[in-house]
Amino acid sequence: MDDQLKSEIISWIKAVVYALVVAVFVTNVVVVNAEVPTGSMEDTIMPDTRLIAYRMSYAFSKPERFDIVVFRWPDLETELYVKRVIGLPGEKVEIKQGKVFINDSEVPLPDDFLKEPPFEEDKGPFFVPENHYFMLGDNRNNSKDSRYWTNKYVDESKILGKVVFRYYPDFHLYKEENLEKQE
Repeated sequence: MDDQLKSEIISWIKAVVYALVVAVFVTNVVVVNAEVPTGSMEDTIMPDTRLIAYRMSYAFSKPERFDIVVFRWPDLETELYVKRVIGLPGEKVEIKQGKVFINDSEVPLPDDFLKEPPFEEDKGPFFVPENHYFMLGDNRNNSKDSRYWTNKYVDESKILGKVVFRYYPDFHLYKEENLEKQE
């Protein structure tokens, strides 16, 4: 084998190794690739949607109410879930006739992003521990979320990232103010 061919092969090997290192870095430090297999987030996120969440979203800040996040499900941490942050650390969350109330407020949280009016159920009160979050799906009538889990709250360290865009079945950017339903 001549030196030029060896040099070319080494060049290709280096390129492949660099590409693999970058891919591993991006998927373990920068983004989370997730799929929503159910209708629990309809109409904001439809079933079989594939999403990208930004891991660094909470490097210098905390999750905020209404953020849509990817996290490790507290009842089986090998599974990734996508839900909306509703209850923040230290808060009392109550659901009365399907409406969510925080810390005994007389005014329920806005819910114009919900698929349909929620069943008029009463749940709670739920007392969110420090460094934990209470999550609900946007399709409240068909979502297995904090209301029903054995371990009701998501530890902040298990939140992997904030959803920034979907890439399948089409592209859609989720903005800060984007609480509307999927088009």
